[in-house]
Amino acid sequence: MPLVTSRELMLAALRGKYAIGAFNVENIEMAQAVLEAAEALRAPVILQTTSGTLRYASPTVFAGFISRLARDVKIPAVLHLDHGESLALAERCAREGYTSLMIDGSMLPFDDNLTLTRQVVGMACGIPVEAELGTVGGKEDGHGGKPQYTDPAEAAEFVERTGISSFAVAIGTAHGVYKGVPKLDLALLERIHEAVAVPLVLHGTSGVPYDQVKACIQSGICKVNYATELRITFTNAVKAYLAEKPEQFDPKKYLGAARDAVRNRVMELIRVCGSDGKA
Repeated sequence: MPLVTSRELMLAALRGKYAIGAFNVENIEMAQAVLEAAEALRAPVILQTTSGTLRYASPTVFAGFISRLARDVKIPAVLHLDHGESLALAERCAREGYTSLMIDGSMLPFDDNLTLTRQVVGMACGIPVEAELGTVGGKEDGHGGKPQYTDPAEAAEFVERTGISSFAVAIGTAHGVYKGVPKLDLALLERIHEAVAVPLVLHGTSGVPYDQVKACIQSGICKVNYATELRITFTNAVKAYLAEKPEQFDPKKYLGAARDAVRNRVMELIRVCGSDGKA
């Protein structure tokens, strides 16, 4: 079916106490894997690309092949700009057919973040916009830094004044690979959930124990992002295939094995989110 926006999917998740899995894709094989997994489990799904990924291949390319792949499945799929770095990039993605946008001004002062976010909301003309207040730790495609937890009072003001559709929280997660077991501030998440009315988003979820992810979903998280976990799964599958068959030179063989590995991983993560059977 054609790509859909994230708004109604996330509001349904908020009411139903589950989350939509949002999976970063880097190539056609990963996009195929995510859609195949979602179709198999009858789950709504979000495919997303970061600003860094869009420097590798343009929004035109990603929107082109993902929108075409989505037409061959019967579940609702969203194409989302993850960690959009500028108004210009958000505008380009909207023009090319992205159905959900994130503008990441979290490293800016509050007022500058607010101004930039309002500009993107105004430009988007109804396309749902996600933004972040506070800083998720670690780094992903140049985004992130020293963690700074979201302040609930500032969150309420930010959401009201920007008109965003969803809000990314900083409660102790980090982008990239964790060095230890993360411990999320669930009490803070509860306070943020009470302060704002829009669905909440959890970034940096790769490596977070499943019980913590599920607890976050019960406290208002409606979109759960996975990036690093899929990159590792894809790369490890390629390495394993070539270690077993070093004479192989056909990319379809080892990339196909990686696609299968990512599909299986995404199915597992969709079940963690509780969105299986919700399409």
